[in-house]
Amino acid sequence: MDLGLQKQLFIVGGATSGFGKAITLALVNEGARVIAIARGIDKLTELQLTAPNQINILAGDLAEEETISKLLDIIKDQPIHGMVVNAGGPPAKMVLETTLEDWDKAYHTILRWKVALTQAIVPKMVKAGYGRIVYIESVSVKQPVENLVLSTSLRLAVVGMVKTLSQEIASTGVTLNILGPGSHNTPAINRLYIKKAEQTGLPFDQVKEMGIQQIPVGKLGEAADFAGLAIWLLSPQSKFITGQTITIDGGAVKGIMG
Repeated sequence: MDLGLQKQLFIVGGATSGFGKAITLALVNEGARVIAIARGIDKLTELQLTAPNQINILAGDLAEEETISKLLDIIKDQPIHGMVVNAGGPPAKMVLETTLEDWDKAYHTILRWKVALTQAIVPKMVKAGYGRIVYIESVSVKQPVENLVLSTSLRLAVVGMVKTLSQEIASTGVTLNILGPGSHNTPAINRLYIKKAEQTGLPFDQVKEMGIQQIPVGKLGEAADFAGLAIWLLSPQSKFITGQTITIDGGAVKGIMG
């Protein structure tokens, strides 16, 4: 299926690992151009070498205003067709383990920069009359995940912001949607297994296997499969979908509206 992404320009955060990398490679495979953003220049350079004519790189932390300013300098007057808002999550902790400093940091690393980036990019899309934004959050916004109170709480705030904005600009040709991944075979999932191993005294591998057994489909998801839905949402074909939170979790969410 031709998704109509040839030569379109996309911004992808967290582009050197997990979902961000899988989405970047999938976009490139569709003939798109990507501004790939991550903190590590070595991995970014390695990624760029896979498609030097299609991938531009920016090393920096999107939680820092300086990085967003540098991104705008790269974009200049180019039309942005889509953006993947993605970055790592906070430490795995129980509610009573957290400190107020943990909550302050989570606000900055999960919510604040996403508002700033959205406010910087969406007006450009609205002016052009077209745009697709996909926010990668967590299945925990539909069903809380053990030891992820910081992630759950602040990501729910992102959902509220995205849903509200999607309604405010629904007639402009710009859509905003959220993907909520469950347990996938990416580096991010290991922090949960490590935390559970510390709590139970069980070996990491045993904890991981126990976690997999809780997934109805019986296996971890793969980032490449996740990317397939993401790039469809980033394509013109998704024009009638906006303000949605879609979980990709192997059937883990039990709620009817999951």
